[in-house]
Amino acid sequence: MSMISVIIPTLNEEDYLPVLLRSVKKQGLKDLEIIVADAGSRDRTVEIARSFGCRVTKGGMPGKGRNEGAKIAKGDIFVFLDADANIPPNFFKRFFKEFERRRLDVAGCLMKIPNKKRIYRVFEKLYQLYFKSTEKFYPHATNCIVVRRWLHEEVGGFDESIKLGEDFKYIQASSKKGKFGFLTNVWFYISPRRAEEDMARIITQYFLSEVYMTLIGPIRSDIFKYRFEHPPKGRKEKGKS
Repeated sequence: MSMISVIIPTLNEEDYLPVLLRSVKKQGLKDLEIIVADAGSRDRTVEIARSFGCRVTKGGMPGKGRNEGAKIAKGDIFVFLDADANIPPNFFKRFFKEFERRRLDVAGCLMKIPNKKRIYRVFEKLYQLYFKSTEKFYPHATNCIVVRRWLHEEVGGFDESIKLGEDFKYIQASSKKGKFGFLTNVWFYISPRRAEEDMARIITQYFLSEVYMTLIGPIRSDIFKYRFEHPPKGRKEKGKS
């Protein structure tokens, strides 16, 4: 297997980053490097990344962080992961087996939320149905994207001028120059923290942003007021109660 570069954009992720890094380390791959592109964390994020043997570079918003990480990456395959993700045992083994079997160049997979609330199960089902049904003509992937280096370079990386949905635009651009696939036999876990901050607002935000991107195009203004940073566990954003 080719060398794998796992690239993680971060901003104040000391609560979640260790969980992700442990899950990546447990995959047991020899030809693997982990790159953390940090956007100026004020907590222990960078210290934690280095303690796990990660390479650290300067980042920014998610798109810029992924691009900066890719610039110093040595691998032939890039795995872009959000800092609050968590991958189960044998995730890479299963993912890359399917990736190579289908001769894919870029791919996403199922996302699961480790919470028993029914609303999250409903969200997962809708997410799976939408992403799988649009795979051939309007491809999507988010939070976990796997792509071959040559394709990332061919499309010029992520569009850093996009405020929200830069990952969707990246997938759509990549699928025009390489073969895309959405894997339904592999999944990763993602924290429900955004939804827990304000479920109604988040669902509305993502729905409206999807409509906007479909009908108008990339979101280059701050119309949806997306913020990269999250409040620490157990704390709410200032001004909220």
